[in-house]
Amino acid sequence: MDLYAVFGHPIGHSLSPRIHRLFAEETSQQLEYERREPPLDGFAQAIADFQKAGGHGANVTVPFKEEAWSLCDQRSERAERAGAVNTLICGDALYGDNTDGEGLINDLRNNLGVGLAGKRLLVIGAGGAARGVLAPLLAEQPASLTIANRTADRAQVLATAFRDIGAVEGVGLEALAGERYEVVINATSSGMNNETPELPASIVADGATAYDMFYSAEPTPFLQWAYSHGAFRTRDGLGMLVEQAAASFELWRKIRPSTEPVIEALRNDTRA
Repeated sequence: MDLYAVFGHPIGHSLSPRIHRLFAEETSQQLEYERREPPLDGFAQAIADFQKAGGHGANVTVPFKEEAWSLCDQRSERAERAGAVNTLICGDALYGDNTDGEGLINDLRNNLGVGLAGKRLLVIGAGGAARGVLAPLLAEQPASLTIANRTADRAQVLATAFRDIGAVEGVGLEALAGERYEVVINATSSGMNNETPELPASIVADGATAYDMFYSAEPTPFLQWAYSHGAFRTRDGLGMLVEQAAASFELWRKIRPSTEPVIEALRNDTRA
């Protein structure tokens, strides 16, 4: 049976094995999918061992996405842009892709019905999570995209790296006062710490969508904050997780699974 795995540290919480088993059942694919948690200094060896054991492909999550990028013999254009890899295809050469941005766009557009063309977008955070979704967001042709970060310099450096493909600027959080955005995306890890970035209430435009890339059984502090300040729609990153997994599954198995029933099954799991 073809072997796949998700690599991360920690990884015990990962929903990826359940997601890919549901995809396999739906598409009548025979595969095995495991969690693997190498030591922080042992990722390269863990991937080498996985390949020797006949592994066909892998997902990669925190904190190994950048290291996965460096290990690849070949990379997709979007992985090159992101500077990170979340999907590996094993073969004579190790191929890396990044499906995070595709997952975010598909969740916003297909599941939430949120179009991005002509909208003012705000991405909070300037780390790897933000970098991985900027090119796909800009490809949707928003009116503008602002990256806001506690450290303005990091946001500005990131914006400069993507300015050749769209209207993007980087600012510090304090520069957001008085600005209004129609789609606000939290790409920080604040939800993991049960915190909310320090944001001015003005950023939530009438009818705005607030999206947290972190997923949780309960509304994240950021989503609670956004709702209390007038956001029309709020959504966590569970749909993005499933959508990026579907894109990985298609790369490996050459068949695209349906995501809606999987998202619903996982939502039901968290409600139970």
